Amino acid sequence: MRSTSHILRLTAHLIVHRGLHTGEHFANRDSGSLDICAAVYLATGDYDLPERLTIPDAFLTDEGDARDLIEANPQAMDAIQAISAAIRNYEIPDSDGKPDVIEHVSNWTATPPIGERTPPTVSEVLGCILRASQNAANAPHPHAA
Repeated sequence: MRSTSHILRLTAHLIVHRGLHTGEHFANRDSGSLDICAAVYLATGDYDLPERLTIPDAFLTDEGDARDLIEANPQAMDAIQAISAAIRNYEIPDSDGKPDVIEHVSNWTATPPIGERTPPTVSEVLGCILRASQNAANAPHPHAA
């Protein structure tokens, strides 16, 4: 099982090689680019090269099913939570009385943050992912005592 820090480094690697998708759905069929949450989900899986990834059909066609896949993966949700915690200038939406971290992280890449006119650049997104990775690596581990 990969650590959250490792998953986040792989997420950054996937975005560098596949591109960051900020449009409709969680991936782009034509370009192969990935939404940040789709990249996190795929980074939890078993693959050898970014260009050999199999992107679930739901990521291309059905946002509800794609969210269900992501939410059912505890490692992906931990990594998305870590990214959400590293975002400083974009408010987290509330969904049914609880923070919606998928919405927060996904929308952050496509929406101008508070006080800005443009969404974050890919470099800024990668910087946030790597900052979240470092934070996860430095976090106390519950089983260490």
